[in-house]
Parts: sequence; C-alpha cells; structure tokens
Amino acid sequence: MRHHVSDALAPFHLTVLNPATEETVAVVPAATRDDVDAAVARAAAAQRAWAAAAPADRARLLRRFAAVVDGHIEELARLEVREAGHTIGNARWEAGNVRDLLDFAAGGVERLSGRQIPVAGGIDVTFLEPLGVIGVIAPWNFPMPIAAWGLAPALAAGNAVILKPAETTPLTALRLAELALEAGIPEHLFQVLPGRGDVAGDALVEHPGVAKIVFTGSTRVGKQIMAKCADRVKRVTLELGGKSPNIVFADADLEAAAAAAPMAFLDNTGQDCCARTRILVQRSAYDRFLELVAPGIAAVAVGDPLDEKTQMGPLISRTQLDRVRSFVTDDLTAIRGTAPEGPGFWYPPTLVTDVDPTAPVAAEEVFGPVAVVLPFEDEEDAVRLANATEYGLSGSLWTRDIGRALRVSRAVAAGNLSVNSHSSVRYWTPFGGYKQSGLGRELGPDALTAFTETKNVFISTEA
Repeated sequence: MRHHVSDALAPFHLTVLNPATEETVAVVPAATRDDVDAAVARAAAAQRAWAAAAPADRARLLRRFAAVVDGHIEELARLEVREAGHTIGNARWEAGNVRDLLDFAAGGVERLSGRQIPVAGGIDVTFLEPLGVIGVIAPWNFPMPIAAWGLAPALAAGNAVILKPAETTPLTALRLAELALEAGIPEHLFQVLPGRGDVAGDALVEHPGVAKIVFTGSTRVGKQIMAKCADRVKRVTLELGGKSPNIVFADADLEAAAAAAPMAFLDNTGQDCCARTRILVQRSAYDRFLELVAPGIAAVAVGDPLDEKTQMGPLISRTQLDRVRSFVTDDLTAIRGTAPEGPGFWYPPTLVTDVDPTAPVAAEEVFGPVAVVLPFEDEEDAVRLANATEYGLSGSLWTRDIGRALRVSRAVAAGNLSVNSHSSVRYWTPFGGYKQSGLGRELGPDALTAFTETKNVFISTEA
C-alpha cells in the first residue's frame, strides 16, 4: 500500500520510494538550517579530539569501521536495492567498496607526512594539518561508494564529516553512521543529515564552520555550489556531469568491443557520469559493429533488482523517467531492448542511430539507459568528435595499435580513460574530470592530502 506525507509535513520529511515498485520504503525527517548549525558545532568539538589522537589509534578505528561494514554487506546491499533500485550484485559491490575505501584510507593515516626542505640558516619542515569540518553532499546514483570517497579520506586526514545524502537515497547513509558508532568512531565525528538540497545542502555550503565541500551531482548545481564557496573562499571538490565517448577503431577486436558496449552505458541503468553514452565507430566498421551490438542490447536482462540474473533495474524516480523519455523523440531511429510494464520507473535499453551529433540526445547528459552511435573517418576525426562536448570525465578507446592508443588517450580531454576496457574508477587511482565535468581529484594515493592544509615551519639554527 502506498501512502504519502501530508503537505503540512512535506517540508520536514523525505519520502523514500522503491523505484521498482513505487511503494514507500521509509519517511525520514529532513534537516533544517538549525540542525546543520548544531551538527557543525558538535562536529567541530569532535574533530579537535580526533586530530589530537595518535595516528595509529585513528587508523585502528577506521579499520574497525571497515570490518563492521564488511559484516553488514548484505544488509547494506538490500537497503540500497530498496531505496535506489540497484541490482543486488551492484549493491553488494557498492557496500564492499565502502569497506575497501575505509581500509585504504586507514593505511594512509600513518603515512600522511610532510617534507624537510633544504634551506640556508636552519631547517624547514612542512606539516599536513586537517582542515576541520568537511561537508560531503552525495548523489543518488551511487549513494554508498561516493559518500565514502569523501568520508574515508577526510576522516583519515583528521577531519570531521557531515554527510548530506541525496533526498531520494538517505537510508544507507544513516545506517553507515550507526555502524560507525558501533565500530567505535567517536560520537559526532561522522554525522548524516538527510534533507533538501535548498535547505540542508545550502546551509552546509554556506556555514562558516565548514572548511570544505565535496559535491557529486549535476553541473548546474555544482556551479551554484562553487559560486557560494568562492564567496567564502571555501575549498571545494566537484565531480559533475559526463558525456563519455567509447571510440572503436576499425582495427579493434570488434566482437569484444561490441560485447562490452551495452553494459558500458546500461550499468546502473545509465545513471552514471562515466557511462559511455557516445559510441564513436570508424566508418569502415560501423555497419558490422551495429550487427554485433544489436543482439547484446536485446539480451540485457531488465527486471527485479533482487533477481541475481538481472543486469539492469529501474530509474531512480518518475522525474528521471520523464527526463529520459524527453530525449528519445519519435523521429529518432533506435535499437531497443525490453523493460517491464506496470509499476516502477522502467525504461528499455536504447541505442540511437542515424542521429545528428548536435542533437540533444547526442550532446547532453541523459543520465539513463540511452546512448548514441556515431561514425567517424579517421583518428583526427575521432578526437574531434570525442572532444566536441562541454564535459570531460571519462572515456574508452578500442584498438590493437598501442601507438594509436597512447596518441588518442593524450588527445582526448578527459580525466579517466581506458584502452580496450570500460573501467573508470579504482579507489587506488585518481578520479576527476576536465572542463565542466568537475574540479579537483578524488581517490588514489593523494586522497588524504586533499583534506589537509600545508603548514610551513622554518627553524633557525644560527647562533
């Protein structure tokens, strides 16, 4: 049975729907500006004690947090399925990624060292000091792992974290906060404040006690956050939109490239900034590629996210479903898969062919299970098409020519590229975008330093 919060309560609560059934999963109180003020005050006090703790003790607690998460992988995964509609396999990976990020960050606590710099008349050393309170604003497309991208290294570097999850997916974040306390993470050091972006999100961005904002979401909202942070000279990391190319040269293993192409844009129902939604195929191989890729799109299993065989679930919301539909107009030619009828926010796998590269579906981020396929003539033309977008987050290229792979990788303006692969994110390598895909880098060996301030100290040794 579906029910809704009354209009009187709506500003103070968030209703969480199951995207596969449209049933209400939970009603969660929404944080106010006063709640943000109180949380920042608590976080600041907790952070001072945390920063003063021995590095080994901080590392030990983060490893314990990782171990507790590991013991709740299945619970977290099933919660993610209910609130986000992710397939159970993907959701298990996401929960495991939180564990891995905490373990990886814990390993950096005791290695977060400054430098000794040669100078005349004394010695000069640098210290990497925590910033203070970090605000992490997480998206709904990967609620757990992307929250942990900010949470884990920020805590490891000695900061406190206030996490504002997306309005539609607050449940796994709230559960992670409970597990943190169970693991012994000090009270108030990691707090979760579900709420509306224009209330709790804005309050977190504007608060003078918050030293840095980490935001993942749309380019439009990211620009607004960046402007507010600029007014306060507040640090910001932004991971924003994408329209990533999948470049297939005629000399590639076409069977492998075609087999990998569908899930490169259909994983997580296309709700992925790194989705390879512009498939660029060399003209001499174009027709053959379409012959090979069409059966793969038709074969994608779309349905119940809890079914182990399901490869693609629903979109997150009615709003997102309407947005995706608006891009695929009746005049477009497309190769389509199938999707369930009835309740839920379902849309079939769709590959648009014979489309103008400047059409909205080819140029704008759809954020759904929709891609376009475009022909190119040669290497130069491939690079031109790949870069003909305001985004630059990720991309792939398929070729047997290692020289071409290196040339094109260097020429494509994107932060994360894969050759004969669609991999974009590994927690031990840096991630971030060019152009309007974002600002700064997350993950990788420098993740902790992004949450520190460098202090330089000169000590005179002259008598």
